[in-house]
Amino acid sequence: MSDAFVVRSLEEIRFWSRIMKEHSLFLRLGFRCEDTQLINEANQFYSVFENIENRANAYTFGTDPSAIVRFNQEVHTAVSLIWAFKRKVLGLILTCQLPGANNFPLLVDHVSREANYFRNRLEELNQGRLEPLPDSIIDENVFFLRIMADHAKFISHLLDPSERKLVEQANNFSQEFDQLLFQARDLDSMRPQSQTVPLLDQFLDQNRVSVKSLRDFKKTARDLIEACKIKSIIHPLLADHVFREAEHFLVIIDMFESSLTGKPVQAIIQ
Repeated sequence: MSDAFVVRSLEEIRFWSRIMKEHSLFLRLGFRCEDTQLINEANQFYSVFENIENRANAYTFGTDPSAIVRFNQEVHTAVSLIWAFKRKVLGLILTCQLPGANNFPLLVDHVSREANYFRNRLEELNQGRLEPLPDSIIDENVFFLRIMADHAKFISHLLDPSERKLVEQANNFSQEFDQLLFQARDLDSMRPQSQTVPLLDQFLDQNRVSVKSLRDFKKTARDLIEACKIKSIIHPLLADHVFREAEHFLVIIDMFESSLTGKPVQAIIQ
């Protein structure tokens, strides 16, 4: 284990533990008053991931790697538990055992996929198991393009119907990212090798342009929601949450671009 392992582990945990914490809040807000057991479980997960987030922020990048291995294992256990909770909630919704609850089935599936992604990342870090660069580029983009497409759909359905222009924009982003996802899945089945750098570079460039546009749309929506200038049932924290995930995807794209071209990440971002 190296210093790079420590840095990568802490960065992943700092980002995703906050995401898991917020998922707990969003799920709780969608439960009915009588769903006391589910509400209590969501509150417990909120506390668990708030504690993990605080501990991750307290570590330094010079921490002994063996301590981070143990921390990753502990976090992995917590993430596996919240993944199981999310799947349980999804099962209850799909079998009509939570009538009147305000959590879309797709949203619950969405947050469970993110938990599964997080725990897989922790396993890869602890085992030192890294995919070849082309495979990693494709897999990460397939995952995040679907996440972005989901976000556009949620925004569209949580805006007030009278916000016709914003609803139309969100629907357009949904269709755009569905198409990008289909293209990424096609590329996934082809599995280009490292010598096809131009193809992968173009793939990343195309996705970056679309993600930036969606990121900017999310930022505008977030700012308008916080200023109470649009009508919606979108929680201000949810608006910021989806904005941060788009930002995170852009960082990943830039890191891949740097690996393909040898350019420093900062130069690409600029």
